[in-house]
Amino acid sequence: MTDIILETLLDAAKILPFLFLTYLVMEYIEHRAGDRMEEMVRRSGKFGPLAGGILGVFPQCGFSAAAANLYTGRIITLGTLIAIFLSTSDEMLPILISEQVDIAVILKILGLKVLIGIVAGMLVDAFIKRQNGNREEALRIEHICEQEHCNCGSESILKPAISHTLKIFAFIIIISFILNIVLFFAGEEVLAGVIQNKPLLGPVLAGLVGLIPNCAASVVITQLYLEGILGLGAMMAGLLVGAGIGLLVLFKVNDNWRENCKILLLLYGIGVAAGIIIELSRLVI
Repeated sequence: MTDIILETLLDAAKILPFLFLTYLVMEYIEHRAGDRMEEMVRRSGKFGPLAGGILGVFPQCGFSAAAANLYTGRIITLGTLIAIFLSTSDEMLPILISEQVDIAVILKILGLKVLIGIVAGMLVDAFIKRQNGNREEALRIEHICEQEHCNCGSESILKPAISHTLKIFAFIIIISFILNIVLFFAGEEVLAGVIQNKPLLGPVLAGLVGLIPNCAASVVITQLYLEGILGLGAMMAGLLVGAGIGLLVLFKVNDNWRENCKILLLLYGIGVAAGIIIELSRLVI
């Protein structure tokens, strides 16, 4: 047990500087470009899923929350919302960077998320347009509210960067400790085989974890992938479904719960389907 604790703390300590620097850069980007990116999505019109898919991949604390507010006010389409939810990377990117994963692998993962988000978003909008004809939904500006997330709107970038770093660092320690215990007693090969030998089970379970409206979900999924327990398809399913606090904000600001549940099921279905296809195709990046 002592060895497990020491190994967990040592591994976590190695990534702490990279984690902090990554969040510092992310906060700088959000402060300098956050409003402009949101405005680009507002003005993108029928190209909303394209803009949302591309801009959603940039790791911003409240971008998925902003998208939920914009959709509730009908400023953006459902397809744009789905594209943003699918492409947003939440805590995946900082962890991959801090673990010093090859940059080419990171870019391929991000590119795959963007592609799936754009294609899915466009298909959703095309289906809705076909169902509704040329009728457009009326704006519901009264439903747009201020974002509430992590104090990211403060003047300083240092404070939120430290806050993010410490929170995710704590998550990593807890999750790594649990994983190390499980791997010690069960064996990495046995645990990996439970999921990897069942291409349908991995994406389904990872998708359920991704539905947790908290950064812990993406931390768990990314760590399991880095440990070799989850395959690429299962990881992608979980990370596609995981929209950070976006779903939580959607249920908070949109009073149509039936619609919210349909969006949740749609997001889960797309993410799991994409993950299963990737698993069955044995795609390697």
